[in-house]
Formats: sequence, structure tokens, C-alpha cells
Amino acid sequence: MSSLPLTRHDALARLGQFTPRAGTAYAARRNFVRADGDHADVSRLSAALRRRVIGEDEVVRAILAAHPYDRAEKFIAEVFWRTYWKGWLEARPGVWDQTLEHAALQQANPALARTAAAAIEGRTGIAAFDHWARELAETGYLHNWARMQVASIWTFTLGLPWQLGAAWTYDRLIDADPASNTLSWRWVAGLHTAGKAYLADGDRIAAMTGQQLCAKGLATEARIPQDTPLPPRSAPRDPRAPDPAQPALVLITAEDCSLETVLPVLDIRAVASTRHPALSTPDRIAVSDALTRAAQHWQCPSIDYADDIAALARAYGCTQVVTGYAPVGPVATALAQLAPALAAQGITLSEHQREWDRLAWPHCSKGFFQLKTRIPDLLREYGIA
Repeated sequence: MSSLPLTRHDALARLGQFTPRAGTAYAARRNFVRADGDHADVSRLSAALRRRVIGEDEVVRAILAAHPYDRAEKFIAEVFWRTYWKGWLEARPGVWDQTLEHAALQQANPALARTAAAAIEGRTGIAAFDHWARELAETGYLHNWARMQVASIWTFTLGLPWQLGAAWTYDRLIDADPASNTLSWRWVAGLHTAGKAYLADGDRIAAMTGQQLCAKGLATEARIPQDTPLPPRSAPRDPRAPDPAQPALVLITAEDCSLETVLPVLDIRAVASTRHPALSTPDRIAVSDALTRAAQHWQCPSIDYADDIAALARAYGCTQVVTGYAPVGPVATALAQLAPALAAQGITLSEHQREWDRLAWPHCSKGFFQLKTRIPDLLREYGIA
């Protein structure tokens, strides 16, 4: 497994190590990919940011304390790309459901499944692709530029459905989340920005890997796959905010593993995690660390993998369960199912939405440029710049 940080201590240490490189060095080197897996030119903070072991605001604040904005602009924009994907999918949650449905149908096709399995196992004969498929299997990580090449070769050279590729990387990447994984694949396939696909090029791959990897026989034309009509855009979900007057059980999920740094003052009686949805090994590491820190912060009991959150809340005299806002994905689905079960017991489910999302997501409905032009203003609103 990759050495991506999954605890807050390790994430803050990695941030400290990377900060000196986050300015002009990052801008110059961020797309170079080493075949030996040494990805020191990028932050490798994605697994921690994905679970909010640390917050985007914490990362950007540290970077701007060390570099002027104009020198750190490239890295800060990359942080906002993750925000953009989440905000875009929040307005179109049906895209996530469509992707899952299509992947399941395609996996049921024996011929497609065999071809996809050969690619996943690194048996395509395309050296660079096979190398990256094996690296993903062994480490749970790929450099972002390598991910673009993998998705392009999968879609345009191998002719495989992008949804199957998205399901593969979502299952294997330690830092995968529904929004950035699904929408990055759609972007490469030419579906996010209509008609604008990303076509991998063998000479470019050789150049960006220092001639260490080659890719021969790649497609020279991007045949954009047929797209399912986008579901209509929906209004942003308005979460119920925590009520300071109600005693609370804090529910830690893999969507927010540092709630003790952002929640308002509350009467917190206990903290807990749950088995639903199923946690991956990286999720368990991050959630376990978050539970330990939260219990220490609020000086209260912690309960790992609770089976009945309603019964647990009642046992501690809590009339609300407070958790972090869960964007589109398995955790949001599980919380939507939990809410009525809690309500039947007279317990409310409250979600804390971070200011980072609340302020940025309204600017994520179109292309990334709409959000990018707002970044300086948003940083001022966050009190960072």
C-alpha cells in the first residue's frame, strides 16, 4: 500500500515537507512522472484531503504563508479542482447513479469483462499502461498525469467503456471519491466539456517520464463515446445545521475526519463511527484516528463501528446526531437512510457543512474557469488572503 498519509499527524507532517516545493517548483515539475513511484514533485495529500483528515483551508493557508499567491497559484488551483468536482456533482447527483448502473451492466458482459480484466492486470502490451496498472494494484496510487493517460488509453485505444474504468480506479485508488474519480473519467472521455476529449500521445508519455516508459500503437483519434443524457440540475441540498441546545452524539464518517477542528460549541456526549457503508482499510485507519482525536478533544467516550446509532444516542441522552456534510456517494446514501430511522426515535440528524464548500460550490455549476476566476475572492472570504 502507498505511504499516503491517513492520520492527521502524518498529513500535517507531509504538508510541512511539501510546502517548500509548492510554489514555482511545483508549477514546473507537477506533470513529470517517475516510473519508480517517487512522486515527490506533488503533494501526495489527496488521501488526507479526500477524507478531510486535514481541510483544504489548512493546506492553502500553509502554502500561502510560505509563497506569494502568484507563485503558488498552480497548486492552489489543483486544490480547488477537487472542490469543483464535488460542487458540480452535488448539483447533478444522478450522474453518480448512472455511472454505477452502467458499470454494473457492462461488467455483466463476459467479453467486456475479460478485456477489462486483462487491462486491469497489466496485460495489454502497452508498456506505460501496463506499468501504471500494476502500480495502481500494488500501491493504491497513481500520479494525476498518469491517471489521465490511463483513462485515455482505456477509453480510446482499448475501446473499453469509461464507466468500467471509473469503477476500477474508484475501487483501487486510496484517494478516490465519487466526484473527482467519476468526473475526471468523463472529462477525459470528452463528456464533461462537450466534444473536448483528452488523447494520450506516446511521444508525450516518453517525454514526461524521462524516457522511462513508452506507449506504442495508441489511438490517433478520440472517438467520443455516446453519453447518457444528463439528469436535470437540482438545487443544492440544504443540510440541517447542528443545534447547540441539543445534546449530541458526533458521528465520524470517512467524509470528514477532523470534525473537532470545525464544529461549533455543542454539548457532545459521545463520538462514534458505523459500519455502514462498508469501510475500506484506508477509511478505517483515518476514521479510527479521527475517533481517538475527537474523544480526546471533547473528553467523551468513543464507540467504533456502532451497529445501532439510534440506540447509542439514546444511551447517552442525545437528541441529535451530528456529522460532517456528506457529498454525493455511499456515505450520503447511508445517511439518507439513517435519518428517518433516527427521526422515528425522536433524534435529529444534523450535518455540519464547511465554509469551504458552502462558498465555493455555487460557482461550480459550469466549467472550472468559472470557479478559477473566483479563487482570489474566495480566499479573502475564507480569511486566508
